[in-house]
Amino acid sequence: MLKTNPLYTVLVACVGLFPAASPASELLFASGFEGGVTIGPLSEGYRTISGTDSATGYSWPVRILGASESALHPIVEEGGTIGSDLRMVTGRNGTPTRVLYSVETGTPGVTQMPYEILNIRDGRSDLYVRYWIKLDPASLDAKDSWRSFFEWKSKGYGEGRGFRLISFIYTDPDGRPYWHWQGDLDPQNAVWEIDNREVPVPVNEWFLTEFYWHWSDGSDGRALWKINGQVVGDHYGPTTRNGEPVDFIMLTQIYGDANPKAQWIDDIEIWSGLPETQ
Repeated sequence: MLKTNPLYTVLVACVGLFPAASPASELLFASGFEGGVTIGPLSEGYRTISGTDSATGYSWPVRILGASESALHPIVEEGGTIGSDLRMVTGRNGTPTRVLYSVETGTPGVTQMPYEILNIRDGRSDLYVRYWIKLDPASLDAKDSWRSFFEWKSKGYGEGRGFRLISFIYTDPDGRPYWHWQGDLDPQNAVWEIDNREVPVPVNEWFLTEFYWHWSDGSDGRALWKINGQVVGDHYGPTTRNGEPVDFIMLTQIYGDANPKAQWIDDIEIWSGLPETQ
C-alpha cells in the first residue's frame, strides 16, 4: 500500500512547504520609482503616480488585470494627518535610491493612504506581489496596537457578500510585534486567521514582503505571505465569498492605530503567478 511506503510518506509530508512554481507566470509590472516617476496633486480625492520608470521601463499608473485606474487615495479623519512623497534615501543595498515615503500622525481612526488598483475586470486571476519595505521603530514599540501595509477586497465587501485578504503587524501587551494574516467577511468576522511569532518583524530596516493568492471559491484556493523568504502564513481554502472577484487591490497601504508611523517602499514587482524562482 502507498501509505506504508516511507518515501511516499515523506514526500506527502513535504507537499505545501514550498510554493509550487508557475511556469507560465509573467512579469506584469516593476518599478523602483526611479527618474521619470512623479506624484500629482490631489484631484477628486486621489493623487495619481505617473511616468515611466527609467530603470525598469514600466509606466505608472499600474494597469494590471484590466484595472480602469490606479492612484494614491488619502483618507483623513478629523484629528489625523497623512502624506506621501517620492524621496531619495539609503536603500537596502546601502546605496541611494528613490522610494515611496508615507507618514501618518494624529489620533487613531480611518486615516490611511493606500495605493489602490481600482475597478479590476479580471479579478479571478492569480497574482504575486513583492516589494521592499522599511517601517519606523516607534510604531512597533506601541503596546496592543496594529498596522497594515497590504490588502485587497472583493466585490460586495462591506455589503454582506464579499471577502477581504489583509496583512497586519500586531503588538502584544508588552510591545512585542508579530505578524497576523487574515481573510475575513468584515473586520469583525474572520473566515481564517494566522498569527506568526516565529518570523521576526524587522524594525527600522529594509525587508522583502511577498504576497501570492490563487483566487478560488473551493478548497484549491491559496493565500501565501512571506517575509525575507520565510513563510508567515500559507492558507489553503476559499479565497473569496459567493464567487465574488477581486474588486480592488491596496498594493501599498499605511493604516492602523499605532501613531505616529512611517514607511518606505521600493522595488515593486507584480507577476501573473509565482515566479519560477519561488
